Amino acid sequence: MHLSAKASRRLINILTVVSGIIIILLCIYWYRLGIFTSQAKMKAYLADKKIIGPIIFVLIQIIQVVIPIIPGGVSLLGGVIFFGPVAGFIYNYVGICVGSIIDFFLARFYGRPFILHIVSEKTLDKYMKWTKNQRKFNWFFAICIVAPMAPDDVLCLLAGLTDMKFWTYFWIIILGKPWTIAAYSFALEFGMDWLLRLTGH
Repeated sequence: MHLSAKASRRLINILTVVSGIIIILLCIYWYRLGIFTSQAKMKAYLADKKIIGPIIFVLIQIIQVVIPIIPGGVSLLGGVIFFGPVAGFIYNYVGICVGSIIDFFLARFYGRPFILHIVSEKTLDKYMKWTKNQRKFNWFFAICIVAPMAPDDVLCLLAGLTDMKFWTYFWIIILGKPWTIAAYSFALEFGMDWLLRLTGH
């Protein structure tokens, strides 16, 4: 069955709500297990998930970049909570970079109709004005990838519609993504340490 762009976006919105509810329920469950307030319990919980855990997390991170049904901040937080700031950064980085590269090729091969299944035409048109000059768009894209809170997923899709060379895109992603991911990871780790101290653990 072929879904219209509007129906696809509605489905993604529904899945976002559902995934949000699931995340809340999981957080409640994990909180009751004590893994948010006890590093010993967290390590015990992850002891038998040393291989499959990171693989599943990276796959989830890739999927949420391509089909944004999970808020990026939530998945970044998940990496930090369960794997720590260093390993969490690595898994977040790998998943986000792979997902971003997939976004680029999906947009390049399937074009604007594909993107409209994920974002609205109004949102896409808002950023299309930056593509009139390829050189300026390359700089704009690079700055947004480094800057926090920028709509990275939309811009990655948009880059696929332009004449940007793949290797230009690749190096902007590879060199630009670490800064914001590291900033989020260590900020979240600081927040977790503060929470543990606050609760006396």
